[in-house]
Amino acid sequence: MSDGLDVIIVDDDKGICDVISELVETFYSWGNVITFSNPDEAIDYCLQREVGVAIFIIDVFLGGLSGFYFLDAIEKKYPSAHQDAIIISGNASDDVVNMCLASRVNYLLEKPIKPYALQLAVRAITGKYLDFAKKLLQDPSYADSVAKL
Repeated sequence: MSDGLDVIIVDDDKGICDVISELVETFYSWGNVITFSNPDEAIDYCLQREVGVAIFIIDVFLGGLSGFYFLDAIEKKYPSAHQDAIIISGNASDDVVNMCLASRVNYLLEKPIKPYALQLAVRAITGKYLDFAKKLLQDPSYADSVAKL
């Protein structure tokens, strides 16, 4: 179990998982990179984790499920799962874009994924948590108020 901000990759194609994982590992150092080619296993894993925060890189179509179903399935444990998700698609159609908008997913990348686009999306999500951590460290009264939540 990592003490950092993990990246969880879910794609029904194991080869795609491996390629994305290798790419993320070239620039990401704030947590572990974990891959799943079975969405049900990914859901079980996520629901059993102690920490309810992660970055998700999810294929829009996961065999018989959708990436949006995956995010909905873990949302109680990960309240910001949709905002912390990057949806990937082989064909970013208007329907996929509209589903992202309706689901509050702000990052959509089309396959083949451009490495810089993935890096910018992951770093944008990571930055949100790094800024929050910095604020906690610099403002003890704010940290106390957060601890009371």
